[in-house]
Amino acid sequence: MTSLNKFRAIGLAIAAVIFIADQWLKHFVVETLGLDQIGENYPLLPFFDFTRTNNYGVSLGMFEATSMEMRWILVGVTAVIACVVAVWMMREKAFGDIAALALVLGGAIGNIRDRYLYGYVIDYADLHIGDFRPFLIFNVADAAITIGVVIILARALFIREKPEDAQDAAMTDKSS
Repeated sequence: MTSLNKFRAIGLAIAAVIFIADQWLKHFVVETLGLDQIGENYPLLPFFDFTRTNNYGVSLGMFEATSMEMRWILVGVTAVIACVVAVWMMREKAFGDIAALALVLGGAIGNIRDRYLYGYVIDYADLHIGDFRPFLIFNVADAAITIGVVIILARALFIREKPEDAQDAAMTDKSS
């Protein structure tokens, strides 16, 4: 197996782990902890609770699905985006890019599954400092998507790979 195929296989494994962790935690919060009503709360740490909420929107609750048609449009649009991310991931060569896209893919699939099954995404992670909440309530899928996007942006902005022609020219100059 070439290193590129190995990177891609690891990327698919990362996406699968994110999906499984996301679905397991959602099940744990709803079934094991019994947080099946919006607003129910299970304090975990002084700055972190499990608080049940349903997200009918996409990112930050925007583009809320207020009808059955909107629900299925969101499922379709997010599924198309997940497919684009999957193709992009399989075309990448750098492991950092593959891993970041895998985080986005695994998170997207987890949230798509929720929206398909329930019409909303189950959110539960409530990070707070007293009554101050720097983030909306989120889930593992949301966190993975956010981290993946930040990595992609950071790599695009700060990592400059030399074009292959420049690398070849540098190697030729050194060997002369």
